[in-house]
Amino acid sequence: MKEIAAHTITRSTLTSRIAGVCALVLLAVLIAAPWWGTSQHLRLIGEFMVYAALASLWNLLAGYAGLVSVGQQAYVGLGGYVLFSIALFLGLNPLLAIPVAGLAAAIIAAPVAVLVFRLQGAYFAIGTWVVAEVFRLSAAQMTALGGGSGASLPVQVMKQLGDKAMRESLIYWTALLLAVLSLWFVYGLLRSRVGLALTAIRDSEIASSSLGVRIDRVKFGVYMAVAGMTAMVGALIFLQKLRISPDAAFSVNDWTAFVIFIVVIGGIGTIEGPLIGTLVYFLLREFLSDLGSIYLMILGALAITIMLLAPKGIWGYVSDRWGLVLFPVRRKLSVTPPG
Repeated sequence: MKEIAAHTITRSTLTSRIAGVCALVLLAVLIAAPWWGTSQHLRLIGEFMVYAALASLWNLLAGYAGLVSVGQQAYVGLGGYVLFSIALFLGLNPLLAIPVAGLAAAIIAAPVAVLVFRLQGAYFAIGTWVVAEVFRLSAAQMTALGGGSGASLPVQVMKQLGDKAMRESLIYWTALLLAVLSLWFVYGLLRSRVGLALTAIRDSEIASSSLGVRIDRVKFGVYMAVAGMTAMVGALIFLQKLRISPDAAFSVNDWTAFVIFIVVIGGIGTIEGPLIGTLVYFLLREFLSDLGSIYLMILGALAITIMLLAPKGIWGYVSDRWGLVLFPVRRKLSVTPPG
């Protein structure tokens, strides 16, 4: 009797399992940071988590859904303004205002998506930037929140979070939680049926449409989800800063240009790329930020160099050369010979 080879479908690899264990150890160390780190350490790691979350979300939008937005600062600023409005006028604990900001942004993103989805390619990118400018100009007219000058969170609002040490710890843990949730959301989504649809859309919209993938519905859902999570990160950013203004909240440089730089140098269309890009960006910023405008020129030159030499980014080059995948989302067929 002829034996038949066994077939199994797996996603994890030895490398990914080792990476998973290392990630859990690192997460435990980061959770304990308030007990071994200084206030400066907490602020730096918290800011790293903020940019890692923003980069991962933008990468999902552009690298998988094909929605190259240069207006994500709209939702960063919106999240910040919703948090300030709730904390100042309703007296709600600012940490509890963060998920409310995310929900509000997701709702507002629905009509915005209906509008900008009528545009394609470069017109879509420009349209998202115009929407962000409309948000900025609207915020400048809100006299109750300081208009163009902005507003600060009063002491009595921040006292709801406890003393200085407790406030720093809570804000840090929230930043860590949002970063982990963003990565988990992206990873889980890409491993689901929606992830298969996104991969098909990225490879060929025409082919995916012919296979029954509802492209507009998938993109619409991803856009709303990313908007909501980006707004939660934005709310946290301005809770860290304790002050908000239209120019700071809707800054295209801080919340979109740098995020795009991170994703491009790290590797667009990969889960690992935004993390690598964030690490590179922070290292460059720590060592070169004193150079002023020359620092920005170096960032631009680095981005151009990587795009020319490694179009898939740093992680894309590493993955292609050595076959490393830390967060596998594709299914792999393994064949076991008979006998």
